[in-house]
Amino acid sequence: MQYFLGKRGAQLLTVRDGKEAVEAFRRSEEGSIDLILMDIMMPVMDGLEATRLIRDMERADAAAVPILAMTANAFAEDVKNTKEAGMNEHLSKPLNMPKVMQCMNRYLKK
Repeated sequence: MQYFLGKRGAQLLTVRDGKEAVEAFRRSEEGSIDLILMDIMMPVMDGLEATRLIRDMERADAAAVPILAMTANAFAEDVKNTKEAGMNEHLSKPLNMPKVMQCMNRYLKK
């Protein structure tokens, strides 16, 4: 994913787990993050909890930044859980890169 997006000129900030994702967003300049690709199954803190914490932050971009779930879990309950956590989209693994790009472009063009 990093290689694919990097080849297309994306500026990436990568983290190892949900806790780092929350801290990276907290430390970022407001409005500087255009989109978050969030894995669900991560050590320390999962993507659902990380998304909830980001959405609950007291800053204007926390509610607006698109968060796209990337997960091997593709059952209806899994999709429901990602939406309830505040994620905008649910992308199932293995990822279909044209579909991922189409989804990302939809949010980045807003």
